Amino acid sequence: MPAWLLLIGAIVMEVVGTTALKLSAGFTRFWPSATVVVAYLLAFIALGFVLKRMDVSVAYAIWAGLGTALVAVIGVVYFGEAMNWLKAASLGLIVIGLVGLNLAARSA
Repeated sequence: MPAWLLLIGAIVMEVVGTTALKLSAGFTRFWPSATVVVAYLLAFIALGFVLKRMDVSVAYAIWAGLGTALVAVIGVVYFGEAMNWLKAASLGLIVIGLVGLNLAARSA
């Protein structure tokens, strides 16, 4: 399986786990709490396989950055969190940084 596909899977599992963490109400609800554990376990297993084939600097930055951006968007859309120009600009900077890291890794 290509490293990029595994990385996308790791990111999706991290986002699922983080969203379930919010829904778990401090680990007082069983199914969201169980989802947190399973999703994070799968995310780290997938990331471990990714790191066999990709530089850690690029893989982790993409995993953490894209996961953070997606969770922020889910927070705004699903949980009704506020969006202002600074939050939007910051999310844009994360995306720009990820593109830059990807381009740097390809040219190295």
